[in-house]
Amino acid sequence: MHMQLLHNDRVILFDRTNFGPSNLTFPPGHPCRRNPRDQWFRGGAGCTAHSVEYDVASNTFRVLSIFTDTWCSSGYVAPDGTLVQTGGWGDGTRKVRLMPCAPGGLACDWSEKPTDPDVLAADRWYATNQKLPDGSAIIVGGLGQPNYEFHPKADPPSGTTLPLQFLSGDNSMYLYPFVHLNVDGNLFIFENNHAILFDYKNNPNAGSSMLLPLKPNATEAEVLICGGAPASSNSAVNDNRQFPPALRTCGRIRITDPEPAAAWVVEDMPSPRVMGDMILLPNGEVLIINGAMDGVAGWDSADTFNPTPVVYRPDRPLGDRFEEQAPAAAGTSRPRMYHASAVLLRDGRVLLGGSNPHERYVFSDAKFPTVLSLEAFSPDYLDAFNDDRRPSIVDPSLTGAPVSVSYGDQLVVAFSVPVRDPEVSVTMVAPSFTTHSFAQNQRLLFLEVQVNKALQVPGISGAMLPADGYVATVTMPTKVSAPPGYYMLFVVNGRIPSQGIWVRIQ
Repeated sequence: MHMQLLHNDRVILFDRTNFGPSNLTFPPGHPCRRNPRDQWFRGGAGCTAHSVEYDVASNTFRVLSIFTDTWCSSGYVAPDGTLVQTGGWGDGTRKVRLMPCAPGGLACDWSEKPTDPDVLAADRWYATNQKLPDGSAIIVGGLGQPNYEFHPKADPPSGTTLPLQFLSGDNSMYLYPFVHLNVDGNLFIFENNHAILFDYKNNPNAGSSMLLPLKPNATEAEVLICGGAPASSNSAVNDNRQFPPALRTCGRIRITDPEPAAAWVVEDMPSPRVMGDMILLPNGEVLIINGAMDGVAGWDSADTFNPTPVVYRPDRPLGDRFEEQAPAAAGTSRPRMYHASAVLLRDGRVLLGGSNPHERYVFSDAKFPTVLSLEAFSPDYLDAFNDDRRPSIVDPSLTGAPVSVSYGDQLVVAFSVPVRDPEVSVTMVAPSFTTHSFAQNQRLLFLEVQVNKALQVPGISGAMLPADGYVATVTMPTKVSAPPGYYMLFVVNGRIPSQGIWVRIQ
């Protein structure tokens, strides 16, 4: 249900705790979970895991321990790399849980304890987290919460929320509002079918979404919102068990325009899609994957899986931006519907996980059973046909510790690429907290870069580059464009990216 890639190349996955045993039993000696407020076990022993850590490199996992219910929660990664996870359902709705995992750390686990007090000022079920330029996060909305608060608590003081009148519409439930940090430091917030630009510092009372890639020294920003379902579909599904087609439209808006409301550009995807995931790829393209072609988001509320991934290329002319990709071979496709998720990995693949369109685990006798597997989608840039155009980063090391940089600094990246005249760009991607068709805090920046042919790795005596070696001098962005923390950095030739390295900007 929830996924987050950390800077140790491990993915933290978790579900909810209140709907029975999972398929992962705790190993011998691991304490069972005894929570008197759990709706399933009711204080009895819960000896199965609802969270795991997946090691990408070794393709292995280990179980983790969550105590209170994380159903439909949210999160972000703090500047020091700690996963901060907020809210949930029932006894977890005001909790904050931490996952501090250092590179190479083997024993990290959720910090949550049965005696932990409530931290959040309001119930946060289906809320959204957005990291801010100071490294804190704003927590917006959630069921019945037309307000926001900050974590950590600094201003306003602990125990308070601030009203957000924008979320107070008659037909709004404030479920996972789309929130993006604009290049001017303000927020773009979209909920249901309307949006605002929000100056959170001055406290005004006033499908799937993503912030498109930012260019070097960006003064403009665009948001893309794709798919979903018409409002009328809810009654059709819930009252009549009919499944109307999902929306195939994408709305694109330049949120830095003086009058952005008049500037929506609408495009059609190749197929309708609800509950899809949109993931930024290292080359600035957008992968649209998972979801259904009809119905709505919810338990048993869709009837047709959309098996065909789509790539959206933002810089192409209108009408030529979508390209369908090859679906999984017949008989191998795993329908990933409600409660599926996706994240970008450092090797350029996209990790897909989950799907549970039922109130409980249902592993058989269902058109769309619960799916507990992981799989990876490989974009076409990973095809061997592109190997002769693929950059390889030589220094900093792909396997070394994350590189620390400061805002405005220059980072020197040595790389090789077989072609004679490469078309080089350098991108920096913030890994997302993905749940419910929204990759929170997802962000990609094209960095200012100068590229020169080189024979030696700068600053390392005797370290020679191959004949096709180059050095890229990359200028780090501003704090507003890139809130402090860990990012994956890629060298891209045309649209073919290298494997990434981790950088920490602060």
